Amino acid sequence: MTTTSARRRGFGAWLLDGLTDDSGAHQGPHAAKIEKTHSWWRVMCLTGVDYFSTLGYQPAIAAVAAGLLSPFATVVLVLLTLFGALPVYRRVARESFRGEGSIAMLERLLPWWGGKLFVLVLLGFAVTDFMITITLSAADATAHAVENPFAPSWFHGNEVVITLVLVALLAAVFLRGFKEAINIAVVLVAVFLVLNAIVIAVSIGHVAQNAVVITDWWAALTAQHGNPVVMVGIALIVFPKLALGLSGFETGVAVMPQISGKPGDTEANPAGRIRGAQRLLTTAAIIMSTFLITSSIVTTFLIPQKEFKAGGEANGRALAYLAHEYLGPAFGTAYDISTICILWFAGASAMAGLLNLVPRYLPRYGMAPQWARAVRPMVIVFTLIAFVITIVFEANVDAQGGAYATGVLVLITSASVAVTLSALNKKQRKRTVGFGAIAVVFVYTTITNVFERPDGVRIAALFILGILVVSIVSRVQRSFQLRATSVTLDATAQDFVLADADAYDQVLIVANEPDDGSAHEYRQKISDERRDSGIPQRRPVIFLEVYPTDSSNFEEDLEVRGVVKHGNRVLEVSSGNIPNTVATVLLEIRDLTGTVPDIYFEWTEGNPISNMFKYLITGGGEVAPVTREVLRRAEPNPRRRPDVHVS
Repeated sequence: MTTTSARRRGFGAWLLDGLTDDSGAHQGPHAAKIEKTHSWWRVMCLTGVDYFSTLGYQPAIAAVAAGLLSPFATVVLVLLTLFGALPVYRRVARESFRGEGSIAMLERLLPWWGGKLFVLVLLGFAVTDFMITITLSAADATAHAVENPFAPSWFHGNEVVITLVLVALLAAVFLRGFKEAINIAVVLVAVFLVLNAIVIAVSIGHVAQNAVVITDWWAALTAQHGNPVVMVGIALIVFPKLALGLSGFETGVAVMPQISGKPGDTEANPAGRIRGAQRLLTTAAIIMSTFLITSSIVTTFLIPQKEFKAGGEANGRALAYLAHEYLGPAFGTAYDISTICILWFAGASAMAGLLNLVPRYLPRYGMAPQWARAVRPMVIVFTLIAFVITIVFEANVDAQGGAYATGVLVLITSASVAVTLSALNKKQRKRTVGFGAIAVVFVYTTITNVFERPDGVRIAALFILGILVVSIVSRVQRSFQLRATSVTLDATAQDFVLADADAYDQVLIVANEPDDGSAHEYRQKISDERRDSGIPQRRPVIFLEVYPTDSSNFEEDLEVRGVVKHGNRVLEVSSGNIPNTVATVLLEIRDLTGTVPDIYFEWTEGNPISNMFKYLITGGGEVAPVTREVLRRAEPNPRRRPDVHVS
């Protein structure tokens, strides 16, 4: 082996580190069993690097979106946070406590292919949310760096390059290995919130000493919008543009496995962990709501509206503007450094979310390439996408706000719909009405945001299209794989195959599609097979019957049951895919008995092309040739490969 090939092999092993098997088991950052858990408030900081970091740009975006009405629109946003999103996600935490989030709830409520396609669409919006979190946060970190008075002059005009460097550094962290984030997150969040509290407190003091800013604001507001009723109406209309302030709830339930439970917790009901997650969500929502309202008030009162526009000193960095203005360049620089760090680490939280979410669903559906289960290749893919987004949007925070808000709102809307359906299924009438009302509000908010900022749904559509294309291609390419994550033969089934292997050194299997289950059915089947396939009259056979289940599932645990029907030995197994299941059972019989079995089929009637599509969609179709192809790919040695006979 040459040095070059050795290096290539070494690089490939490093790149695919963590890809230990051919199943679709999740192998992302949260794949392994969590051995070390943390207090809920520490885990809240891990969520907070995403949620709280939006203070770096949310007040400025709110000012651009709502203008002088920003405080009123922010109050509406806070009410929706505390009485809408928070109750919804407290319920999600109770019903989806393994970190799958609201998407898993909808997956359970919507089975078969319809549910899978719906999940893929939601994944597209989730990917939009997390990807834009990476690029928007990095772009805003760049804005804070560029506008700092001590920044080198060459920073100006090179915002895209600086943002790309920040994204690349983020990728380097994950390529090296992202092990422990919570300790770093606790420090970043604590420092960031303290600095923001100081800035807001000083700004409130300045407003109190200069009450004229309030009268000037009110005069300008009434001149612009008329009476208070009109203002409230406009605030209700424009508040969807502030939806970035709702980010973090989905991340909050995604990190639930990190939360320490109580001694009495069980796998089926981790009550302590659920309570911890609910405390996390409630505390984070209250903290963020307080900061949102106070920051909106002081930035609107103290910063000229022109400074929020593109090119203005407060664009994307309203609180940083106040920090420099009222606390001096030294404190302002400290604030900028803290903001840059937490915004950059918010990208790390989003990257971890992507690596946790995508492998959780797509491999299980057979809708991801094999290498998608390894962390490093996915980091490279997501980083390249982030590069493209940064270049297309020119590292502009305002330009990416629409896409970010769209992803956030769609996820929260889907969560509100999920908890509404859950309450309806459990016949909880009052909660169904309450959650239904919340769902209607979020549907309105999402639709309004889509119409006013269509760029967000366009970007999401590109991600959805990409996921669907990759999913379809991958599903077709992986259609001939063995899909079982485990195979278990019960005691009776083992007795059947071991008895024939010991007595005849041969195991003869007859594939049977269950019909009416009558004695005549089995007599006719074995008579036809003995006549057409030449099975000796004295050789015993075992029937194998696959009972179809949800064909949209790709991986499953197979349990083979041995039963006696009208004097015939029958192996029963339930599966969403017939040929792959038959092949898997045959290989398990071979490994159990040490004898290579034979299986006998009848040709399936129908057009071969239609049977091919039937196989891809329903798991049926032309079973015999597909079974043979699955066996050929799974076992390259013909002598160890079960023989397939068709008559």
